[in-house]
Amino acid sequence: VSKKDKKHSFDLVTPADAVDYDPLESKDIFDVEKSVDIVKKIVNKFKETVIFSDEHNCLFVKNVSEWNKVSDYLYGNKYLKFDYLMCLSGYDLANNKLGVSYNFYSTLLKHYLEVRIEVECEIEIPSVAEIWRTADWHEREAYDLFGIKFSNHPDLKRILLPEDWEGHPLRKEYKTPEYYNGMPVPKDKSYWE
Repeated sequence: VSKKDKKHSFDLVTPADAVDYDPLESKDIFDVEKSVDIVKKIVNKFKETVIFSDEHNCLFVKNVSEWNKVSDYLYGNKYLKFDYLMCLSGYDLANNKLGVSYNFYSTLLKHYLEVRIEVECEIEIPSVAEIWRTADWHEREAYDLFGIKFSNHPDLKRILLPEDWEGHPLRKEYKTPEYYNGMPVPKDKSYWE
């Protein structure tokens, strides 16, 4: 049984309820000491695999080949129960390096965690789509826009751009083509702002 969220005055029990909920904003729910305990528990379990960054206030997975074990633990451990993957975001670090940031929330235990993985462009990151189904589309978006590859993904293909599009538009070195299939590609995006 969950505590009542004083901000909304309803029980948060499903990911749909958590859409409008910011765990970092609610001081009644987000407990810094509890967060420290969670990080310690994960770091102690995976000493050779993860490190905590004070600068970024998140966990970094150093050994990408162990990501499946870490993700299984985040989801399955009774003291963690990260059942909701809020967001998965790709980012370009330049110099042939890419990163993925995972934002997790436990709808049962009301705690939050960010995990990041940074790899060379050629390295594949194990997919978590079998654990958190929402990762299916998030991983496809990161692949489409950044070229991040996820091993064992159920259907890793472009999700926003056509299959024959060349390159990955959110990469720092990406150059927008003049034409796509004979049609001019607009360069002036000021009308979007």
